[in-house]
Amino acid sequence: MAYFDLPLGTKPRPLAEALPFVRQDPAQPRLLRPAPTAAPQALPLPPLRELDVQMDAANAALWCFMRPKGPPSFTPSLLHELITLRHSIHDHAVQVGLRYFVGASRLPGIYNLGGDLQHFVTMIRTQDRESLRTYAVDCCDVAFHMAMGFNTPVLTIGLVQGDALGGGFEGAMSFNILVAERSARLGLPEVLFNLFPGMGSMSFLSRKIGFGRAERMILSGKIYSAEELYEMGIVDILADDGEGEAEVRKFIAGGEARYRLHKSLIQARQRVSPLTFEELCDITDIWVEAAMQLGETDLRRMERLALAQRRRVERT
Repeated sequence: MAYFDLPLGTKPRPLAEALPFVRQDPAQPRLLRPAPTAAPQALPLPPLRELDVQMDAANAALWCFMRPKGPPSFTPSLLHELITLRHSIHDHAVQVGLRYFVGASRLPGIYNLGGDLQHFVTMIRTQDRESLRTYAVDCCDVAFHMAMGFNTPVLTIGLVQGDALGGGFEGAMSFNILVAERSARLGLPEVLFNLFPGMGSMSFLSRKIGFGRAERMILSGKIYSAEELYEMGIVDILADDGEGEAEVRKFIAGGEARYRLHKSLIQARQRVSPLTFEELCDITDIWVEAAMQLGETDLRRMERLALAQRRRVERT
């Protein structure tokens, strides 16, 4: 039996019953089943303020849209919710028969703009090395388990419909399959303040395009179009603007044979080039030490970028 099969005789519980914290997707009313009001709380989750979680029960798919309350970045609170959700999926995916997890964003024109820059500035100025490392390890936690499908049968799909920069691009690359709309922009601009992206970029890029090209991309600070990254093999599915969600739905509606094919390919990829949590954390330790050496000029650049990010959200 493949590791992603249910034990013989086990009947998966309906997703709406076993995952009562998710809300119905109004765009797919025929595919969803409302959670019974009297059902026990199968997943003891606090209210999710920064994640909009929906399900497509017909295709065994869980959709998760980021909606950060502060900057359009991976803030500590957003990371906390992602890790909380990850634990629940890990614990319950098999018994509910979950097959797909789709990660996207509710912010118009923005997937995620990366690390919480103002948070970085505060920790670096106070030389709070341990807090900075805790934040960075949380980022690695989210990225690693996304790449591993939460150590469950789940196949993860990233949907980028806007800018994915810095840590946002790293996060997008951690998905098993990356879908991006043509107008999306993705890149690693950390060299602007003399830092390298340290939460997965080297690990994910080198496995896709090789060490040399990965280093050149990191050092260039260039922002790429989704089409350029598709030609490079980093984006897996290129969608027309406004059609990204439809492309994902088309993919996950492909049936059991397609699911097993792609899941097997992910397993083979991990066998050829294993990714470990220790690798990500070791690189993060290098990143923390480099960050702690940044001077005031670089920190002021961070602050200006953080302000520009906030203003961009305020205009949407």
